[in-house]
Amino acid sequence: MTAARVRSGGRPTLEEVAARAGVGRGTASRVINGSPRVSAHTRQAVEAAVAELGYVPNRAARALAGNRTDAVALVVPESESRFFAEPYFSDIVRGVGAALADTEMQLLLTLVGSDRERRRLAQYLTAHRVDGVLLVSVHADDPLPDLLEQLGMPAVMNGRRSAAESLPSVDSDNFEGARGAVEHLVSRGRRSIATITGRLDVYASQRRLDGYRRALADAGLEPDERLIAPADFSEEGGVHAMRELLARRPDVDAVFAASDLMAAGARQVLREACRRIPDDVALIGFDDSAVARHMDPALTSVRQPIEEMGRTMTRVLLDQIGGEGADHPQIVLPTELVVRDSS
Repeated sequence: MTAARVRSGGRPTLEEVAARAGVGRGTASRVINGSPRVSAHTRQAVEAAVAELGYVPNRAARALAGNRTDAVALVVPESESRFFAEPYFSDIVRGVGAALADTEMQLLLTLVGSDRERRRLAQYLTAHRVDGVLLVSVHADDPLPDLLEQLGMPAVMNGRRSAAESLPSVDSDNFEGARGAVEHLVSRGRRSIATITGRLDVYASQRRLDGYRRALADAGLEPDERLIAPADFSEEGGVHAMRELLARRPDVDAVFAASDLMAAGARQVLREACRRIPDDVALIGFDDSAVARHMDPALTSVRQPIEEMGRTMTRVLLDQIGGEGADHPQIVLPTELVVRDSS
């Protein structure tokens, strides 16, 4: 009988499972805790060893010993109305849920739309009632990322606050997505190309604007600030921005909107102004959500892998919680332009 078996009171130990499977203790632990970052062969070997030895993980003891709660929080610093209006958030939640499906981790969804809710969340996190946090839609001045760093709590962001982000993040290639969209408009002969941006205190919005500007410069088109209208990713924001653009530049012949919802708002205004899409004004969105597919005409849009971002964020967080992986990975996933009738 091994010393480990004596210490465990006769029950098989994690070390014995690892030895039987021919892997390290950390690898065996990842398999048992449901981490996706193991090969199918390794998973099969560990699961076979668990079955042969009759190993049963004592989750309560493990959680107590490691100060674990077996729960992660998905924090969205937006109002409830904004959360349910934007398809982006539901796709993120779907990806996170898929990544957690084979684990025993509980997911807590928290919307933080006011200072009071932010203070309450800060108290909750300070009490370490979750093992880690997934942050979505973070603005540059949001204090939550700094609080998480101070607490030493595992955290992963969907997007960055700036180019010098210190927390791990997962994002899509906003710059190249926007540049490709505007290059497509240029290739269709458009020359007065406007953009409706998202909130410019969001790094993704800044990068989409940078991509727009780069494509115009590469095409030899003179920049015109009158063709840039900031909004807030909402349909109503798209309506206001499009009205502003038509007032400034009635000759606009194309619009790149930094979200499908804003593109939907822009379409409404263009129709009211009797501008045909795409004959008079070509229109492109960003996200490739259901909104894009159901618009009339169907909307050309930059597809970003939103569900995959949710899955990837969760995998990175689970690795952090398990003590694995890089300290500050900054993962950028590719985008794809899906061309439809609007351009």
